[in-house]
Amino acid sequence: MIDKVQNVSSLSLTRDLGEISSTSSSSSLGFAAPSAAAGTGSAMSFSQVLGGMAAEAAHNIKAAESLSIAGIQGKANTRQVVDAVMEAQQSLQTAIAFRDKIVSAYLEITKMQI
Repeated sequence: MIDKVQNVSSLSLTRDLGEISSTSSSSSLGFAAPSAAAGTGSAMSFSQVLGGMAAEAAHNIKAAESLSIAGIQGKANTRQVVDAVMEAQQSLQTAIAFRDKIVSAYLEITKMQI
């Protein structure tokens, strides 16, 4: 399921998300900082920001999963596993909150009279 989340770039509105993962390894949210984008002269679009956040959330969940397996095998200590799982939980809760806000905004738009 995590692999399907990373395939967000196949969506028509977010077709340029492949550039995000290759250029944004320094940010904690998975996308380039505004100062870096301003230095290049191009601003990031909303879809690029959301795509970067989705990619980072998927990365956090995969890291937590691999550390959990390593913890079960005795290769990682409990503190590392707990930290990774808590970070993945926070990323997932953030993604769910964004999803809820986007769906709510969409429903509000569909209720508008033309």
